[in-house]
Formats: sequence, C-alpha cells, structure tokens
Amino acid sequence: MLIVLDTNVFVSACMGKGASNAVVKSCLLGENTALMGAALLTEYEDVLGRAELFKRSRLDEIEREQLLDIFLATCSWTRIYFGWRPNLPDEGDNHLIELAVAGGASHIVTNNLRDLRRGELKFNEIKSLSPEQLIEEMHS
Repeated sequence: MLIVLDTNVFVSACMGKGASNAVVKSCLLGENTALMGAALLTEYEDVLGRAELFKRSRLDEIEREQLLDIFLATCSWTRIYFGWRPNLPDEGDNHLIELAVAGGASHIVTNNLRDLRRGELKFNEIKSLSPEQLIEEMHS
C-alpha cells in the first residue's frame, strides 16, 4: 500500500517506539511503499539534525543518517504539481496531504491525528492513522 510517513513516526522509530519501528520496517521490507517529496525530505533532514531530540535515542547520528538513506532507497519520489492547501491547524502539515494526493497514497501515518483530521478541505479516500492503527489494519 502507498503511504505517507510523517516525520514524527520516523523520529519515533529512531527512538525505539514499537509501532513506529514496525511501520518503518514494513517499508524497508516492501510491504508498504512510502511516498517522499521535497518538503517532507527537508523536514526529515531538519528534525533528524536536532541533536537534543535524540539524547535518549538508541541510534546515534551516523546510524540515523544511514537508516534515512536506506529508507529513502525504498521510497517512491513524488513531485507535487498542485498545492491543495487543506488549511490544517498546523500549516506545516499541509504538505503531507498534498503529497498523499499527488502520489495516490491511501494512508497518512502520523502521531498527530488530531490536527491532521481538522482540515477544511477533506480527502475521504485518504485515511489518517496512527502507527498502531496501520499495523492493526495490515494484520486484519
């Protein structure tokens, strides 16, 4: 299945959170294909470069960079040609929906469901799920 993996899920995987680990692993194994675009990649790189976030991480900086490189090799690069602007409470999350629409993703996986579901423009064919919910859906 095609999914968009929010930065917070990738960060949680680096921190050793179970369901986030399982979602990233599902992409690495080819069970899911994560879409990647310019805005999302920039956000991943920015957040992964914040050393203070990873003081308790099981992965050091080099290992996080290696994991990102391996993950990116499994992603489907997606260009966004049209900005939908769903007007989410956090303007910085709009790109997730735009990426999902542009790439035909069925799911956006995030730990921030509340904000992602509060947009003014709705795309009913795209589900927003937590990592736990996606894993549950994959195994049902």
